[in-house]
Amino acid sequence: MSRRRRKRLAIVISVTLVAVLGLGAAAVAFAFRGVSDNIVRSEFELPQVAEIVEADPGEQNILIMGMDSRVDQNGNPLPDGVYEALHAGGADDGGYNANVLMFLHIPEDRSKTVGISIPRDNYVEIPGAPLGVSYTKIKEAYGLAMQEKMNELVWQEDSELTDEEVYQQSRAAGRQAQIETVSHFLGDVRVDHFVEMTMGGFYHVAEAVAPVSVCLNQATEDFYSGAKFEAGLQEIDAQEAMSFVRQRRDTGFDGPFLTDLDRSRRQQAFLVSLAEKLRETSTLMNPKTVWSLVDVTQKHVALDSEFDVLGFMRIAQDVAQHGAHFITLPIMEFATVDGAEVNIVDVDEVQAIVASVLDGSYFDAPPADPDGAGPDATDPDAADPEAGDGEVGDAAGVGAADGAPAAGDGAAGDDPIPGTENYDSWEEPIRAGSIPCVN
Repeated sequence: MSRRRRKRLAIVISVTLVAVLGLGAAAVAFAFRGVSDNIVRSEFELPQVAEIVEADPGEQNILIMGMDSRVDQNGNPLPDGVYEALHAGGADDGGYNANVLMFLHIPEDRSKTVGISIPRDNYVEIPGAPLGVSYTKIKEAYGLAMQEKMNELVWQEDSELTDEEVYQQSRAAGRQAQIETVSHFLGDVRVDHFVEMTMGGFYHVAEAVAPVSVCLNQATEDFYSGAKFEAGLQEIDAQEAMSFVRQRRDTGFDGPFLTDLDRSRRQQAFLVSLAEKLRETSTLMNPKTVWSLVDVTQKHVALDSEFDVLGFMRIAQDVAQHGAHFITLPIMEFATVDGAEVNIVDVDEVQAIVASVLDGSYFDAPPADPDGAGPDATDPDAADPEAGDGEVGDAAGVGAADGAPAAGDGAAGDDPIPGTENYDSWEEPIRAGSIPCVN
């Protein structure tokens, strides 16, 4: 079913849309009113979903995509200073992979909002087989379909399209393929909206709201991402935030063993902390912060044509009363397929987990044995070998509700850190109510 209704709406950057949870909504909405014409928007459809109905305004499924490209939404290079801060190469590096994929489910009663991280290297079916590729890493659906559409438009006879129109139509094809691929992988689930953000956009969001508090179980460093962190609770700036969410290995002498799955956990932890920072009244009452977010939105964010921002902010106010949880979809093993390092997954298990999230029963079940699933973390071959591959942080997140009990299960040593909870494995769901201490 094609989504064709077009509305002129106030726009809020994706992180603010999902993480701010309605706090300061009036001030932010006023600041963003009138900039809609400058935001990249596109439509999508889900032909494999058996029954598409109009989304209940009380329930939302939102796909958040963080892009690997080192350019803005119009394909323009970023300032040199941003590339230095990203520690991920220049405009010609990266590509159009959706290196961050998070499916955010907001139920009608708002009681169990869940963010589901989808590991980017999961080996899955790509509907439509763009460029003849039927199975590959889930993150590659976007780039494959984008290139296929661009080839078609460039070689189209008597085409009067400008280069900018070719580029944006190709990007829209990439979004369509990525959304359709994720929906199919998760069990042909409904996706109501999408939020897409560039790597540069994440950096500028972090820059606007820094410092942000995060917590680590162990000290760690990584040459490739530029990470160098002490153990425990600490405040980080925008450049450190990029390293924090990109790190997936430790190159130090005695640091923790990390994989790409720990990287997903880092992103979840940062989003919880970012949400808490955005919940502070002073953050969104600062005109400089608000106008920085306006600028980022216009250059680094894409939304679907029906995303009702003001309506979503009303929903988010209710969500704030409960907070949100985060999970990472499990994998069976790391493997090599056609020369590429991939994650082998049990599709039936994945779809059963997603179904339980959607029907609200996932957190009612007893926790799974962390030793009973997932790759062998002691296997050195399990580490993602792609060195220097940059990723954008997730474009959105939600945090704990006011008054939620602090876990008090501290990290980084024997002394508990008030207001934190320790998570030793990426397999453990992050629950609302505290700042997560992660690997």
